[in-house]
Amino acid sequence: MTESNRPSGEYPTYHSYPSYGDGATSYPPPPSYEPGEPGGAPGGEPGPPGPSGRGARRARRPIALLAAVAIVAGAIGGGSAALIGQLTDSGPNGSGSTGTVNGTTVSQSSAGTVSGVAAAVSPAIVEIGAASAAGQSTGSGVVITSDGEIITNNHVISGASRIEVTLSTGRTYTADVVGTDADKDLALIKLNGASGLKTATLGDSSSVKVGDQVVAIGSPEGLTGTVTSGIVSALDRDVTVAKDDDSGGGQGQQQRGGTGQWPFEFGGQQFNGDTGSSKTTYKALQTDASLNPGNSGGALINMNGEIIGINSAMYSPSSASSAGSSGAGSVGLGFAIPVDTVKADLDTLRAGSGS
Repeated sequence: MTESNRPSGEYPTYHSYPSYGDGATSYPPPPSYEPGEPGGAPGGEPGPPGPSGRGARRARRPIALLAAVAIVAGAIGGGSAALIGQLTDSGPNGSGSTGTVNGTTVSQSSAGTVSGVAAAVSPAIVEIGAASAAGQSTGSGVVITSDGEIITNNHVISGASRIEVTLSTGRTYTADVVGTDADKDLALIKLNGASGLKTATLGDSSSVKVGDQVVAIGSPEGLTGTVTSGIVSALDRDVTVAKDDDSGGGQGQQQRGGTGQWPFEFGGQQFNGDTGSSKTTYKALQTDASLNPGNSGGALINMNGEIIGINSAMYSPSSASSAGSSGAGSVGLGFAIPVDTVKADLDTLRAGSGS
């Protein structure tokens, strides 16, 4: 019932408050209401306003308090949601838990794990078979464009008359050499008729630190897609390798020249055979991730799934050469060409020039 249609006299109206005796302002007693009636007024109507609006304030205070609590709770809830969003979403530079690490193909939920890196990068690592007059060699490579540009070591394809590349899916392509740089032991090849390939993300080797965890993927002994892991053992190691295919062997190559190893020099000593008369020296990342014949040209990867190096050399004790066609295998002394060297050389390789 509204104020305009209330029955006359049902509720008293208070306009002013007289002084009583001592001059103090006091209030007349409130009107009597029937007990049990909602709101204290007959017929369930709300009670009258109190003196000077006090009754109205009393009625509104709980509501105002609840509203304030709701606002505070909303603010806290919003803050919590924002915090949760920050924890599950890396913001504009990343993606949520259901996405991938920014710039890579690694799942956000599995970032930092060997299995996550392997699952994401393995599709971009290939096996390379190179046939030459000296025999058949096997190495690895890294796909860097969707139409089939692949980075590998020069010594993997040096002197090859035919190159076949096998993807992680088992599909095989022929490939042509685009450019080589023997001074850096790098080569760029391109698949014939390929498209829509998974590609690897080239990282930043200048930010690599000793002790960083890494993953290596390649085709040791022709075992395509083999994954090993370890750490970066040292930086800027001077590694010397044969510049041309005149040493009679190749790291990661089978049945070429009989040694099954790619000879290299380090610390003033020769390993895995004679490097020959034509040599080149480059700065390398050292790793204890297991590298074996066939890993050459494959990827050394950080835990964000970025390529930080191209595996190029490994030490194998010559005293154990009779243990198999490829010697004793890895003893935790492997070397990779830093990816910054690769990126700086790409234009030269694509131009089909090199040294």
